[in-house]
Amino acid sequence: MATADPPYLRIVAEIRRRIAAGELAPGDRVPSTRQIAREWGVALATATKALTALNAEGLVHAKPRAGTVVAARESPATAPSRPRSGWSDHELTRERIVRAAVEIADSEGMAALSMRGIAARLGVAAMSPYRYVTSKEELILLMADAAYGEEGYPEQPVGGWREQVELSARTLWALHRRHPWLAQLSPLTRPLPLPNLLVHGEWLLRAVDGHGLDPGAMLDVEVLIYSYVQGIAVNLEREAQAQAATGVSGEQWVDNQQPALTAMAASGRYPTFAKVLQSFATDGYDLDLDELFELGLQFLLDGLAVRLEGDRSAHAAKGFHA
Repeated sequence: MATADPPYLRIVAEIRRRIAAGELAPGDRVPSTRQIAREWGVALATATKALTALNAEGLVHAKPRAGTVVAARESPATAPSRPRSGWSDHELTRERIVRAAVEIADSEGMAALSMRGIAARLGVAAMSPYRYVTSKEELILLMADAAYGEEGYPEQPVGGWREQVELSARTLWALHRRHPWLAQLSPLTRPLPLPNLLVHGEWLLRAVDGHGLDPGAMLDVEVLIYSYVQGIAVNLEREAQAQAATGVSGEQWVDNQQPALTAMAASGRYPTFAKVLQSFATDGYDLDLDELFELGLQFLLDGLAVRLEGDRSAHAAKGFHA
């Protein structure tokens, strides 16, 4: 009596068929783990195992913030050899588990992260990761620490306090851009005790040290810069989640809201909004988070300059009159 294929193999066969038939072209998104789970009625770990198998065949690959997409077709002469299976249990390390978890979070978001899914991605037994990481909570801390450790700073600071604070803010922004899930991990009031995150904090504190701020104000500046980065970056993951859930891009969503916005502008209750909206009637308004980040950063630095330079002037005047 023939044995039915495991569910993940049936999923692999169907997606493989869609790719071969041209229903999914190179660069197209294939169903995410959550979409597979809903469509086939399987667990997320099974969905992850199916995508891992397709990746091993070279048919798909993970693209950060876009999900898993169909790979470009390669000729037999140029196609690289690919492993047919994942790591064996004895080849597992904590670093490989963390790296696999970061890859899942980068491509699918934190909602798709599970210990079973990581095991499926690595091709090992479901419980094997627990020999190296005791819980998902510990894994998330390890992931965040690894992500924050990807960028550092010069041994000797260059420039004045403003250049150093700018470097820190842009470095943090680059990391959150690369790993949008970082902004989702904990509220500002519950800072994560991560050595590599403190590297960024140390740089910021050193940048403003010696400029007349008391210790509490120095910490306030550090928290303010970090929270500013986090506050902008939180929208990266939210937009990815909204697009995955609805299939509608941010630009398409705004277009769909245009009739409602136009009606509100025409009501006469919001004359300034109507004037601003009218000015974008031809070219539209593009909300670019990178440009918004740079604009807000300069506002923050200008305000900080008033405080630091004002304190320095006050200290100098006090010394002069002493």
